[in-house]
This record gives sequence, structure tokens and C-alpha cells, in this order.
Amino acid sequence: MLAIENLVVAYGGNVALHGLSLHVRAGETVALIGANGAGKTTLLRAISGLNPVASGAILFEGRPITGIASEKRVKLGIAQAPEGRRIFPGLTVEENLILGATPWRRMGQSVADDLAQVFDLFPRLKERRVQLGWSLSGGEQQMLAVGRAIMARPRLLLLDEPSLGLAPRLAEEVYERIRQIAAAGLTILVVEQNTVLAFAVADRGYVLENGRIAAEGSASSLRQDDRVRQAYLGR
Repeated sequence: MLAIENLVVAYGGNVALHGLSLHVRAGETVALIGANGAGKTTLLRAISGLNPVASGAILFEGRPITGIASEKRVKLGIAQAPEGRRIFPGLTVEENLILGATPWRRMGQSVADDLAQVFDLFPRLKERRVQLGWSLSGGEQQMLAVGRAIMARPRLLLLDEPSLGLAPRLAEEVYERIRQIAAAGLTILVVEQNTVLAFAVADRGYVLENGRIAAEGSASSLRQDDRVRQAYLGR
């Protein structure tokens, strides 16, 4: 579904991604792990069209999208729940979700139907549907960010640090919902520092270091890799 080929992204004279290549098959959940500054968010922003690409290619369902505007990538079926959640604090939960309901992804279903599906997945959001975004807990805001992305009816869901800043219990709750989304067949690329949570839901993974792929393989094989265990799993 997604193929990244020899991607180079630079900021001024600083190269953030050095000829990076990876792929995500339809129906897979793929984890991209690495330390702060490794280039994980840069890659997601490049896929979404928010970061310019110096060279290389991004293909979505076989189609080059490197030069396509970000809003057109959403139309093709790519949605992102960004790092830091980026919800609208002065809007209600329901209003935040409706903003994600792009008309071209509804395919005959009403926004009310899409809202019902999100509320089934995140019952806590249903309970707080009229509350303003700023009044939600960190975990609830993360659920809202994921729910808003789902409202776009994506074929590929990009998740940027969904556990960031959350207490362990809330992080596990968010990842349980991600597991349910994956089980429903949605293709997911998740960026994480919490390797344990990411590998618990992922089929495969990549380790990113200094803008380069340092290791790749199935989630189970990466869990057993001594270098990955020592650097990212704390053992």
C-alpha cells in the first residue's frame, strides 16, 4: 500500500532522512521506533505532504504522491493523528470529530453514522461529546485525535507517538483501541518511543537511527534482537 524509496528530507543544510526506504502492506500494522530526533515525525510529515522532499519517492497504492498537496493525500485515503494531538481546545468533542469528516470519504454514509462508529470505539468520547477539548484528560485528547483521523475514513492511518505524555494505564487503553482498529483491517503506520506497546500491536517494525533504517523485521524478531532489546526495551 505504501512504499518509501530512497527518501531524502532536509531542513536547510541539515539532512533529516538519508535515503530511507520502507514499505507497509495493506492490512498491516507497522511500527517505526527510535529515539528523539531520529527522524520519525519527519517521515510521517513527509508522507502527509507537510514536509518537502529533497529526493526519492513516496508511493501510495502504486501511485507517486511526492508532489501532491497534503489535502489531496487525505482525499486519497491518508490520515494522521499528529504528535501532541492538535485538537481544537475551544470546540466540543463532537465538533472536533466532525472536522475530520471529509466529504469525499463518506461514500454514502452520513456523518452521524461515522460519529456512531467512533463513539462505539471510544465510549468515553461519547460520554464527553459536548465537553470542550481543553477539558479532556491527556488520554481522552489522544482518543479524540485518533477518532478525528478515523472520521476521514482513511485507508492508511498514521499515528505519531500516541502514548506520549500518558500514564501507563491510559497508554495501554489507547493501544487497546489501536489494536481494535487494526483488527478491523485498517492499515496503520505507528511512530513510537514506547517500544513495548508498539511491538504489542505491530506485525512488523523498523528501527530508525539518525535518519536511517538501522534494523527491520517482524515485531517478534525485533523483540528478540539483542541490540533492540538493550537500546529500546531496557534489557
